[in-house]
Formats: sequence, C-alpha cells, structure tokens
Amino acid sequence: MTTVTGVPEVTDEEFGEEVLAGELPVLVEFTADWCPPCRQMAPVLAAVAAEEAGRLKVVRLNVDRNPATTNAYKVLSMPTFMVFRGGEPVRSMVGARPKRRLLEELADAL
Repeated sequence: MTTVTGVPEVTDEEFGEEVLAGELPVLVEFTADWCPPCRQMAPVLAAVAAEEAGRLKVVRLNVDRNPATTNAYKVLSMPTFMVFRGGEPVRSMVGARPKRRLLEELADAL
C-alpha cells in the first residue's frame, strides 16, 4: 500500500484486507491520474482522513491500475466515493465536492 498526498492507495490485491475486512468504516475514492477533479479532492481527502482518524479510514484506488475492483463495483465516473462498512458498500457519491458537504454526506453513513 503506497501513500499519496496523505491518503494510502490500495490495489485490487489489497482491497479485501484493507477495505472489506476493516473494523472501521472505510471511504474509498476511485480515482485516476488523468482526472482533474480527483486531483482537486486530494487535499480534501487528506483533511477528512486526519479529522476522522479513529472513526473512518480513507483510501484511494486507481481505476486504471485496478480494473477488477473498479468493475466489481461498477464504477464509471471519477471521482466516485464509496463508504464500506462491514465489508459492504453503504453509500456511493459521484463527483468532486467541498469538504463540508463530504463530511455531511459521510455523517449519514458512519
């Protein structure tokens, strides 16, 4: 697992262990290097990860390098954010958003 901009990046191989088997709820950003809104979200995700440490785990998954997980969850647009709890996706959000709105949307899922 590598860390980019303060948020660890998971792979297809690590997804089960890092996301599905996690004790905490996990926010996954499905992202791509060529996606400008994804780059805009990097500092927002780093801030959310720091603020919610202990309550929420935040990771990134590069869709180009990890097609199996991307296809398994039918992710078509970047960025897509999914919250996983107990190994199941409980919330999905598409598109960049300000930190305040992201935290509001996450509050429902935590």
